[in-house]
Amino acid sequence: QVQLVESGGGLVQAGGSLRLSCAASGRTFSSYTMAWFRQAPGKEREFVAGNRWSGGSRYYADYGDSVKGRFTISRDNAKSTVYLQMNSLSPEDTAVYYCAAVSSQYIVREAGRYAYWGQGTQVTVSS
Repeated sequence: QVQLVESGGGLVQAGGSLRLSCAASGRTFSSYTMAWFRQAPGKEREFVAGNRWSGGSRYYADYGDSVKGRFTISRDNAKSTVYLQMNSLSPEDTAVYYCAAVSSQYIVREAGRYAYWGQGTQVTVSS
């Protein structure tokens, strides 16, 4: 079992930045593919970014098209934590952001493939 707890959401003006954190329980954090999804009212849950550790200092990351170049996902295996640095935020980024984990060798974009989810953290970007 993996428990995920997100933090760092809030209200920010357009053009601003936020950093989300997701702390995971469990002793096998490094083996999990970690991802961030978001869901705005009336919309489907959307893949934002994923991160997989492949050993040593090698990490792989994947991003949704709408956040490429603005968001950065990273992880600290020693702290069992994954981060999402969000820059150049726009009102279109307003959503509940969820952290998710799956035991996989690949970064997957389908929400249904993820076994573990956090409770979500609200991000609101004002214009």
